[in-house]
Amino acid sequence: MKLFLTGFIQVFFVAVNTYFISKAIYGGVFVIGCLISFIWSFNVQKIVFGTIKDKLWYSLGAGAGSLVGLIASVFIFNKFL
Repeated sequence: MKLFLTGFIQVFFVAVNTYFISKAIYGGVFVIGCLISFIWSFNVQKIVFGTIKDKLWYSLGAGAGSLVGLIASVFIFNKFL
């Protein structure tokens, strides 16, 4: 579950940042870009030295994070911007 959440969180922010980039939301792009790099700095070792099962859980979390990140960023954009 920890690897699932790790993948989820990172790719959630990637999805949000992609949406912010497409809408030219400069402050959001900067903040989310920093968060992506910060999270990635913790993830590298876990995945590189992980088992196939670890990599699968991480990938499933990343896929879910992409979907939820898109949903959240569309919601934020439509509600607040």
